This record gives sequence, structure tokens and C-alpha cells, in this order.
Amino acid sequence: MTKTILVTGATAGFGEAAARRFAREGWRVIGTGRRAERLRALSDELGDSFLGLEVDMRDFGAVSDLAKLSAPWCEIDLLLNNAGLAPPTDPLSQTDWDKIEQVIDTNVTGLVALTRALLPKLIERKGQIINLSSVAATYPYKGGAVYAGTKAFVRQFSLDLRCDLAGTGVRVTSIEPGMAETEFTIVRT
Repeated sequence: MTKTILVTGATAGFGEAAARRFAREGWRVIGTGRRAERLRALSDELGDSFLGLEVDMRDFGAVSDLAKLSAPWCEIDLLLNNAGLAPPTDPLSQTDWDKIEQVIDTNVTGLVALTRALLPKLIERKGQIINLSSVAATYPYKGGAVYAGTKAFVRQFSLDLRCDLAGTGVRVTSIEPGMAETEFTIVRT
């Protein structure tokens, strides 16, 4: 039986690498992201095992609609909440509010909305949720108040969701990588 993973933020970095790896291992991969051209390129590369969907995690209607995909894509076994943003590392008082709100809506609200929408299917299939947090969740750095705060939320959300889902067969994991050379870090520095 082929399993299905939904990877948010599949257009770069960890998400793109995960999409390739899972497809190579025989999984069906639903990859979401904001950049349609990158999703098309990934679809061309991975073929029929990949379904690329242009979704902004701040669009809660589109995020909720991911729970309404048709067969075989609706049979989601693993949710990889990877999509994330960071504002500039300016002091909080100097950071544009729109950028702060965009980060919170992507890293926290969108992640919670998608997880909530997919929970019935994940419980039914005794699936797994992997949330990408960050070492920034526990190690402060100058200019990191908003980003690190959202990643601390993701870490704690994962721990408490694990408690809520005890006995359902759904596993919840928080991965907290340190600095890695990806487009994310290159853009931020």
C-alpha cells in the first residue's frame, strides 16, 4: 500500500528535500508552497508521485481545503508542517507590523489550521505529524523575538498535541534543527 505525505513549504530547503526523499522512497507526495513555478519544476522532476498545490499558509480557506482532496491524495498518512518565515532580525520596535503578522500567520496560525483540518483523517489512518520547529525555540538570539517565539509555540504545540492524541495511534514529533545552509538562511542574513 502506497502511503501519502503532505509537505508544506515544499518549494525550497527542508521541504523540497523531504518531497524528493519521500517520492524516491515510493510515497505519494503532496507539496504545497507559494511559488507555483517551483512546484511545477518539482512536479516535472517527480512525476505522478507528486501533486504540487500553490497554497499560502495564511490563506486559511485554502489550508482547510487540503483536507478535501480527492482520491488517492486524500489518504494522508503523514503531515510534515515545514512551511515557515522569519522577519528581518531588526529589533522588534523597528520591525514592520505586516512582516510580524505574516510570520505569525504562517508559522503558527496556518500550521494549527492545517493540523486541525487533517486530524480526522490522520486519526483514522493512525498517521503521524511532524512539526518543524527550530533550535531557536530554546536558544535566544538578538532580533529573534518573533521567529523564535513562533518556533517555541510549535515546539509546545507539538508536546501538548501529543498528549491530546494519546491512545489514537497518531504520533507527533517536533524536529528542532539548528542553522542549516538553505535559501531560508541565505535570505535572512
